[in-house]
Amino acid sequence: MAILRHTLLGSLLLSVAVALAQTTTVPPKANPDPQKDLQQAQLKADQSRRQAISDAEKNGTEVRVKDVARFRGVRSNQLQGIGLVVGLNGTGDTKNTPFTANLLANAMKEKTLIDPKQLKSKNVAVVFVSAELPPFASPGNRIDITVTSAGDANSLQGGYLLRTPLYGPVDSETAYVVSMGPVSIGGFNVTSGGASLQKNHTTVGKLPSGGIVEQSVATTMIFDGKMYLELEDADFTTAQRLATKLNETDKTYMAIAEDGGTIKLSLPEGKTPVQIMSEVEGLKFFSDTAATVVINENTGTIVMGGNVRIGPALVAKGSLTVRIEQELLISQPNPFSFGATVVAEQTKVSAEEQPAQVTMMGPTTTIADLARIFQALKISAQDMIAILEALRAQGALKARIKTQ
Repeated sequence: MAILRHTLLGSLLLSVAVALAQTTTVPPKANPDPQKDLQQAQLKADQSRRQAISDAEKNGTEVRVKDVARFRGVRSNQLQGIGLVVGLNGTGDTKNTPFTANLLANAMKEKTLIDPKQLKSKNVAVVFVSAELPPFASPGNRIDITVTSAGDANSLQGGYLLRTPLYGPVDSETAYVVSMGPVSIGGFNVTSGGASLQKNHTTVGKLPSGGIVEQSVATTMIFDGKMYLELEDADFTTAQRLATKLNETDKTYMAIAEDGGTIKLSLPEGKTPVQIMSEVEGLKFFSDTAATVVINENTGTIVMGGNVRIGPALVAKGSLTVRIEQELLISQPNPFSFGATVVAEQTKVSAEEQPAQVTMMGPTTTIADLARIFQALKISAQDMIAILEALRAQGALKARIKTQ
């Protein structure tokens, strides 16, 4: 009886569980809304972008020291000389450049004496030879050379530069580099039957690795026991941040921002100047960025920093289109009427004015907001330039404008 009682009780409990399971309703899952999810994702991305811009405005942009500053004394040197390019196919200087013959005679005087008046070849051109000597360049190193026509030569194509010494701006007696070799213009100039075809500037050429360093330039890196970092773009905030970063890295640097472009630091004991320069150049810190708008009206290019802000302003854009059309009216006489054909012009003038597009800019409008406004107004680059200049004149644009 006990076994039968337990069996009946178990069956009863199983029946109740099945009934509850059948009567229990599971709430249906909400249908996903892709459009809503996309809007939320775009909103989060926009908020993240705004936060990144805000952080960059407050803290600056993380950069390496070597990308925004250099050590005093470590610099390039510009060199220049005057040389002759020979081997031209009749595209060299004409008699309108008389000094070409004199220079050619001087170049040949070591072997023979030549009267400059006897030299009338158009296969020679006088050129300015220039180069930039990098710091720490040692004798024997090769550098690139640029040649530029100084006379009335049509092209330097196929030319060969004779040996030319290059001098510095201060010491005009010491040849730091000697250059010689074939000239590459990276283009061509073809003329035939009165027609011509030209690619690139044919009166300017290059000699890749065409210069050999003969004399190195002494480089001074330590000044009265101190080293100096000089910013490429002077800024007081950036200079102070860099000095703070140096002192956090090594207190013995005792870095001090002397002004907006120079940071003075001491030499720690046990480190060579090269070790110090290598350590400092690899440091990362936050460089401040000024709010600047760069405008190139020739190409219609506009570049604006992310920290540019615009105050409250109203922008209206409208356009008036006037169209003038001329139509020819021809009157043809009937056959055998001995009449003449008459041609008359009829002018039609029509004007169409589009309604002005008006938008309001609230305080602290960002570049992202401004981009959306310009996109909504569907305006050209020239109209954007005009609006930005007008905003700057009105005082709403809180940034510097640089026109190229």
